[in-house]
Amino acid sequence: MTNTYGPLPYEGIRVIEFTHMVMGPTCGMLLADLGAEVIKVEPMGGDSTRRLLGSGSGFFPMFNRNKKSIVLDLKQPEGLQAALRLIDTADVVSENFKSGVMEKLGLGYDALKARNPRLIYVSHKGFLPGPYENRTALDEVVQMMGGLAYMTGRPGDPLRAGTSVNDIMGGMFGAMGVMAALAQREKTGVGTQVQTSLFENNVFLVGQHMMQYAVTGKAAAPMPSRISAWAIYDVFTVKDSEQIFLAVVSDKQWDIFCRAFDLAQLRHDPRLATNNDRVQARSWLLPALREHLAQFSAAELSAVFEREGLPFAPITRPEQLFDDPHLIATGGLAPIRLQDGREALVPLTPVTLGGAQLPVRLQPPGIGEHTEELLRGVGYDEHEIGALKAKHITEGDSTS
Repeated sequence: MTNTYGPLPYEGIRVIEFTHMVMGPTCGMLLADLGAEVIKVEPMGGDSTRRLLGSGSGFFPMFNRNKKSIVLDLKQPEGLQAALRLIDTADVVSENFKSGVMEKLGLGYDALKARNPRLIYVSHKGFLPGPYENRTALDEVVQMMGGLAYMTGRPGDPLRAGTSVNDIMGGMFGAMGVMAALAQREKTGVGTQVQTSLFENNVFLVGQHMMQYAVTGKAAAPMPSRISAWAIYDVFTVKDSEQIFLAVVSDKQWDIFCRAFDLAQLRHDPRLATNNDRVQARSWLLPALREHLAQFSAAELSAVFEREGLPFAPITRPEQLFDDPHLIATGGLAPIRLQDGREALVPLTPVTLGGAQLPVRLQPPGIGEHTEELLRGVGYDEHEIGALKAKHITEGDSTS
């Protein structure tokens, strides 16, 4: 795609982030993708997220593109002073440490607001202020206590969603809050504090099920055992044990489906005249359809459903998306440098400006890759930078 969007929206905005894992880094990544200069302050040895294994091994390269890295030991006065000098040049500070940590360092909102009333300060926490605010939260914790795991699993078997939904979406709301605060600052001249949280984010996600209960008086059943709003809205096992999701969600689509698969008898059956009739008939209708469709391969079904404009989906594993023809054609995957120097593809932010998705301008930084550049930018000379390194208050340089 050709870039036609011109200057990125947040060029000229400087963000200093004290974040790790997923939630805070997601907020910074989105602002960075939109053009902000995002400076990641890392501890000596680098953000521990860099060293995660298993399901955490993709966190750092996914959520830290388009950022700069500086290493500072904030427990030493000289490191804290360097951080404050950076913050004095910033529009936004972002943090996702446990409640009270930033305040103990002298980097809480009240202290920084006194230095710069225009500063916007975004905190990503487990809970908004209230009875739970001092609990330690994780995505899985709030999925369990916030109804999402109950809705995802089978009855009696709560199951977390298959990705870090609250961390990622919480970071999105953090970025949205920063954008709103920047717009507000244009009107008032002063900054503000933005707060976002895992738990409240999760409650927002399950709000539709809460409202289902409010409207109907009946509790929502877990998704695997729910009463579907549509009769054909399920995964089908077909030829050679392949699986495919197929959906028929209107009376018009039912007519098209029956014609496409020579199901005239079902098409004219008065018991199946409307969608609600078909929902009531699921107990015998679905077995009949499963038997009929089992003769087709997933590819054959996909071809018919696509030709007829009916909803369908192959059952795809994440690693197969690297070869997805749509993502390849649209440029939705961009080259990214991994920490060991290898190259991979990473999904871009799913937004286009002027017909193009937001690019990777900076690779995920090495540990302290921009330390010297950033310190020089706030007035440190080479001798002072060398002294900070000698005292193990900072590390890294522009060639690391």
